[in-house]
Amino acid sequence: MTDTRTMRQWAATAALVAACGWASAASAAGDTIKIGVLNDQSGVFADNGGRGSVAAAKLAAEDFGNEILGKKIEIISADHQNKPDIAAATARKWIENEGVDVIADGAASSAGFAILEVARQRNKIFIVSGPGSSDFTGKACSPVSFHFTYDTYALSKMTSEAVTRAGGNSWYFITADYAFGHALQRDATRFIDAAGGKVLGSAAHPLGTADFASFLLQAQSSKAKVVGLATSGADVQTAIKQASEFGIVESGQSLAGLLVFITDVNALGLKATQGLQIASSFYWDLDDETRAWSKRYFAKMDGRVPSMVQAGVYSGVHHYLAAVKAAGTTDTAAVAAKMHEMKVNDMYNKDVDIRADGRVLHRMYLVQVKKPQELQYKYDYYKILTSVPGEQAFRPLSESECPLVKR
Repeated sequence: MTDTRTMRQWAATAALVAACGWASAASAAGDTIKIGVLNDQSGVFADNGGRGSVAAAKLAAEDFGNEILGKKIEIISADHQNKPDIAAATARKWIENEGVDVIADGAASSAGFAILEVARQRNKIFIVSGPGSSDFTGKACSPVSFHFTYDTYALSKMTSEAVTRAGGNSWYFITADYAFGHALQRDATRFIDAAGGKVLGSAAHPLGTADFASFLLQAQSSKAKVVGLATSGADVQTAIKQASEFGIVESGQSLAGLLVFITDVNALGLKATQGLQIASSFYWDLDDETRAWSKRYFAKMDGRVPSMVQAGVYSGVHHYLAAVKAAGTTDTAAVAAKMHEMKVNDMYNKDVDIRADGRVLHRMYLVQVKKPQELQYKYDYYKILTSVPGEQAFRPLSESECPLVKR
């Protein structure tokens, strides 16, 4: 049996160890600006985020000479395996024990919401790039979160409107059964209805589905003109491959991928993806600046093409570091205020605003995948059909559920 004195000694020792741990973390934080890239590095979103997001964050740090305010910039990373509990535990450990100042990426929306809650509780900035749910700047908005890249509202508005108005006025959805997929179908349905179309039905698939046969058969049975894929990553690749095997397009239906990354096009090839219309906030071949940045990215990633998630991580980290420099501190409140105050300027954003809800008003592009015979050089995959400013692409503040938005 343990006596009271021993228990008190243990308690004192535990308190001392905890204090030393906190002191060590505080000391490390004092010498370093630590940025944690927390995403999927081994699962369905590893290609469009993963190690590429880590490389993108490092490119942003390099732009500042890897040092600001006399502090070295350190990039760390972890794989949350698309599990919200692992995402939350890792974020908490990073902030409480390792002196992490800001977390970037997030990958799946479900994991992203878990990170967001920890960041909110611990008052640390979260740069959202991989997660797509428009609720990050809606009912879940936070003073410490900034949504870079795309969201389900903008994706749906650009793609579903264009397809519906071109004659695809009846839809059947195959939807990822988690926060992102449901938000994407919800937002797309709104724009399909507004454009005079109708959703005939839907089927929800689990993350990491290997066999889409039952979902594709339901889509065929619906007789809908358009099979909408409200999913992403390796899942959308599998769905597109198997849709080809089922003869979806040959039988008269068309395929609409509401979130298809350039990494998906690269993996599937132009023969399987030609003609697809895709909404994106970034394309590596937009202009000389994006090409120069992509050349740096290619060098870090063995020639792999950057996705809009990876470009978004770069943009978010770059903007955070610029705000730290301008604020002269890493204090969360001061830096967050400066991030809202400053325009986003980087290799593909020019004088872009960040709204009160944390929405970064990226320009959005509607592109079409080229035919194989149109390819002129490596990764020459897209024709740009149109582009719209962020003020028109993203949900207007008049419709916002964000409590930070003044009425």
